Amino acid sequence: MIRVLAAAVLAGATLAPGLAAADTGEEGRRLFSFKDSRITESSGLAVSPTHPDVYYTHNDSSDGPIFFAVGSDGRTRAKFTLQGAAARDWEAMAATKDPKTGRGVLWFADIGDNFDGAWPDVSVYRVPEPATMRDAVIPATRYRFKYEDGGHNAEGIMVHPRTGRLYVVTKAFVGAVYEAPRRLRTDRTNMLRKVGSAPIMATDAAYAPDGSSFVIRTYFSATVYRPSGEQLTRLSMPQLEQAESITYTPDGKAVLTGSEGKNSPVYRVPLPERALRETAPSPATAPT
Repeated sequence: MIRVLAAAVLAGATLAPGLAAADTGEEGRRLFSFKDSRITESSGLAVSPTHPDVYYTHNDSSDGPIFFAVGSDGRTRAKFTLQGAAARDWEAMAATKDPKTGRGVLWFADIGDNFDGAWPDVSVYRVPEPATMRDAVIPATRYRFKYEDGGHNAEGIMVHPRTGRLYVVTKAFVGAVYEAPRRLRTDRTNMLRKVGSAPIMATDAAYAPDGSSFVIRTYFSATVYRPSGEQLTRLSMPQLEQAESITYTPDGKAVLTGSEGKNSPVYRVPLPERALRETAPSPATAPT
């Protein structure tokens, strides 16, 4: 289970004492498979917030600072390179929309650390979403991070769609969720503060497009939580070679999950109706 106290604060909620009953739901259907022979270790997955039927992915540590835009048929539409960036061990990505401009923003997390503290710091890159689907080099803003309690291996990030607050989810037998500062600095290292526990061996995480829930993926299943950190439902996942990624669909009614490997598939797993009802905003609290 998880108790993400900071998420409760930014959502204006209080932590509920109980956990929702598990609901395994459906295991989903295959949406597409990656066709590009260059995509061999798909480790991060995100849906474009501005381009219809465009999905982003990147390789694990075997590649450079590049990512791919893929269509709903699994074919690559463009390859992008981050200018001035490094790719020590990219493990996750997220896609959000700037609330001020409405433009898409992509986040790439170089947070893998298989020796749990070998690196002096980890990095997350923020880049503007490409306006057109053509191969290009795009500028990136680098943010360096340290954990308040020493180094960790991590494979999950999530960014709150309304506040832009970044969270890192560590991968361990006793995992945790860490919160980044509200305002990120490029001129110094940002401190990651532990705000809750995470499921065993978490491989990815994501916020729903409206911030009404978030999901954490492990090798075997996924769990959906309320913004308060209360467990809402557990999802059965399709059997994959090495389950590495998860993200929400644009309508927030399902999650997409992927795997490493050549021609690896991406599955769509619907959220149970009960979970959708309980995260739907009421007329009195609907955002303006």
